[in-house]
Amino acid sequence: MSILPQPPRHPARQLAKRLLDILMPGSCLLCGGEGKGSLLCADCENDLPALPSPNCPNCAIPTTYGERCGACLKSPPAFEHAVALYAYDFPADRLIHNLKYGHQLAIAGWLGEKLARQLTNTQIDLILPLPLHPARLRERGFNQSAELAKGIGNHLNLPVDRDNLLRLRATPPQAELPLKERHKNVRGAFECRVDLTGRRLLLVDDVMTSGATVNECARILKLHGASEITVAVAARALKH
Repeated sequence: MSILPQPPRHPARQLAKRLLDILMPGSCLLCGGEGKGSLLCADCENDLPALPSPNCPNCAIPTTYGERCGACLKSPPAFEHAVALYAYDFPADRLIHNLKYGHQLAIAGWLGEKLARQLTNTQIDLILPLPLHPARLRERGFNQSAELAKGIGNHLNLPVDRDNLLRLRATPPQAELPLKERHKNVRGAFECRVDLTGRRLLLVDDVMTSGATVNECARILKLHGASEITVAVAARALKH
């Protein structure tokens, strides 16, 4: 059962459906319907908003012919590629919200497996999650990006380094700032404590909006020798 608006149903059928839901509660995390052992029912999974294609090969924003977008041409990011599962829109935003604030960690494994399928042909030596500041980590109890990275690593049989990319400053949330201030907000907020010379990295986060945060992380990783960086996110925010 999808959580998107549905056409009117016959009253008798609606009543029968409600009785069935009461007698046989489902497991879909979005609509509560029958998930048949999966995280989402087939209808809700189909409702997740696909990222429009073709895309900019650098930042995954939709472009007309799959060419680099104007922003990446003007100011090339420190990472080479970006991969996203969905557009950050309803109901994908609700799914990620349930992961971050509802502590439903099974979502991270589910999304991580799907990201892993998109990355099977990508050359990766090491996976690094976007770090949280220790204060935010204590408050939330877990790092959603690290959980996603673990899911990807498990399915690709690749190591995940959760210790050597650190967040030094507890910056204000990027979503609360104008786009022009986001790069300044995260400048110097991260530190790397390991030599990454020649290594091909996968940098993992839950959502990419302006790309300022992952770009700053990638900049620091390049300073420590990384040869190529791919960014993987569950969802990419688009301009409407």
